[in-house]
Amino acid sequence: MSSTGHVIGNRFTYFLVFIALMVGTAVTVAVTYVHLGWLNLPLALAIAVTKAMLVIMFFMHLKDHPKLIKVTFGAAFFFFMILIAHTLSDYLSRDQMGMPNFPASGLVAKP
Repeated sequence: MSSTGHVIGNRFTYFLVFIALMVGTAVTVAVTYVHLGWLNLPLALAIAVTKAMLVIMFFMHLKDHPKLIKVTFGAAFFFFMILIAHTLSDYLSRDQMGMPNFPASGLVAKP
């Protein structure tokens, strides 16, 4: 612990997390060039969540905080995942339902 009471990780751990983030970025870019069909979006989201968790756990020091802070973060993350699920359900249902026949401005062209 430092004199201010904050836990400071060692540089080797930060270096490993940095390398993991760079590998995650390279994998994200590589996945964009591979056609996996419907798996592209879930895979990209999984990579993004993994990278976000690395940043939160190590650079924001969530792993060193008390359990109440972790539970609060978990609840916020849970509601964020609900938001993502509803957004994806709307996005993925667009092909089945079709797009509305009016533009976003609300003006309808007369036939």
